[in-house]
Amino acid sequence: FILFVNLFGLLPWSATATGNLSVTVAMALFTFVITQYAAIKAMGLGGWLKHLTGGVAPWLWPIMVPVEILGLFTKPFALTVRLFANMVAGHIVIFSLIGLIFALGHWGVAFGSVPMALGIYLLELFVAFVQAYIFTMLSSLFIGQGLAHHGHDEEHAEHGHAEPGMGSAGHGNHGSHVAGTSPGHG
Repeated sequence: FILFVNLFGLLPWSATATGNLSVTVAMALFTFVITQYAAIKAMGLGGWLKHLTGGVAPWLWPIMVPVEILGLFTKPFALTVRLFANMVAGHIVIFSLIGLIFALGHWGVAFGSVPMALGIYLLELFVAFVQAYIFTMLSSLFIGQGLAHHGHDEEHAEHGHAEPGMGSAGHGNHGSHVAGTSPGHG
C-alpha cells in the first residue's frame, strides 16, 4: 500500500497520499495500536506495566515510567514524520526548480532547472521504494520488540538455574535475543 501510494504521487496530475500528514499519522497509529496489543497479549497487562518501569528500583519509577511512556509515543511520531517529510521534500525541490523558470522570468533557466528536476524525480522514485521499505521494516521491528520482551523474560524465569551441559551461566543456546546479544550471554 505504501509503495503504491508513494509511486502514484509520481504520476502527472496525481498526489502522494503519504505526502498528507493525516495519512502517515493514521498508519503510524495503526502500528502503535498493534504494537501495544501484541506486547500486552504476549506479556499480559501486568508484564506490560512492569516493562514500563524499565526494570529499575521502585524509587526510580517516577523517572522511568514517564521516560518509557514517552518512548512509546516517539516511535509512531518518528514513523509519521520520516515518511511524510521524505515524500514531501522531493516534491518541494522539484516545484522549486521548475519555479525558478517563472521566478527569474527567462526561458533559458529551463536548461539548468529541468534536468535537475528530472534528476530529483529519479531520486524520488528511489525514495518511494526506500521509504515504503523503511516504514514496513520499522513497524514490524516495533511489533517484534513487544513480543521479544515476553520471550526474553520468560526464558530467564524458566532457565534461571543451571542445567546439565549448560555451562556456568545457566543459559543454553535458545536462539537470538533482544538487542542483538548472543545466546548464552543475556
